[in-house]
Amino acid sequence: MTRQEAPHATAIRRYDDGAVAEAARLILDGLPVAVPTETVYGLAADATNEAAVSRIFEAKGRPAFNPLIVHVGGVEQADALAELADAAKTIARLYWPGAVTMVVPRRAGGPIAPSATAGLGTVALRCPAHRAIQAVLAACGRPLAAPSANASGGISPTRAEHVLRSLGGRIPLILDDGPTEHGIESTIIGFDGDRITLLRPGPVDFAELAAVAQVSKGETPAGVQAPGQLPSHYAPSKPLRLNATTAAPDEWLIGFGPVKGDDSLSDKSNLGEAAARLFEALHRADASGRAAIAVAPVPEAGVGVAINDRLRRAAAPRFIR
Repeated sequence: MTRQEAPHATAIRRYDDGAVAEAARLILDGLPVAVPTETVYGLAADATNEAAVSRIFEAKGRPAFNPLIVHVGGVEQADALAELADAAKTIARLYWPGAVTMVVPRRAGGPIAPSATAGLGTVALRCPAHRAIQAVLAACGRPLAAPSANASGGISPTRAEHVLRSLGGRIPLILDDGPTEHGIESTIIGFDGDRITLLRPGPVDFAELAAVAQVSKGETPAGVQAPGQLPSHYAPSKPLRLNATTAAPDEWLIGFGPVKGDDSLSDKSNLGEAAARLFEALHRADASGRAAIAVAPVPEAGVGVAINDRLRRAAAPRFIR
């Protein structure tokens, strides 16, 4: 949707063959459609169509310098779009379909729209595992650019209603297949020679990826190289306080383990459960009648690294969008 176009009446359709066919038709017509993945809901558009990719940025209000993840059906399609080193091919073979995104050099003359990569010489690629996005990919027969289906910088969507609340009227269709499994975005990695770099923590442990690829861990490069690296991101509209064990009178407290509150990421201190509930809990807190939000401490271990990454960015001073 461009600024000159009329707003869309946003429909929600439950996942079935007809809904997939409608989503594919809209995407091939150049419009972005919200589709669930195993991480969060994504706003999918034809990654080879510059006008379609531009409509993602317009609908989200996303800065043009922030690149998008391009979703592919498998390694063969990825290899046609980018130059995959041996380490990248090993990780793709072991973790795709799944929650790992790789930032790799673009193939010269490849079909990916320049705005999808924010003008960088690299492209972020992922093969998702969720049946809905896989079905839409197959129906379209093209790679799909698909950042999270929410207004830029806001809380990521893990349910169709989260998408509607954020992007209703800006997109034509939300494909609803219930809540997402992981609840946080994919792990993003890059490559620097024979080293692997962590660009964004996620459900898959970075050290595990380095070990299976048999490469050393390098330092994260400066600047925005991949989605999710802006200092302020994933943010509710209300102030967010971290590492809270009690709530102030005007705060909605999201607990974890022994810290009880108005809500809990996991009463049993289960980090996987906490990751799956994180954004949904932030959505509930943001919709509450309290003026501010507080979140209990979460251990910096395993997927807790990714949880804390999202929380720190959510609590950071807002950037101007």
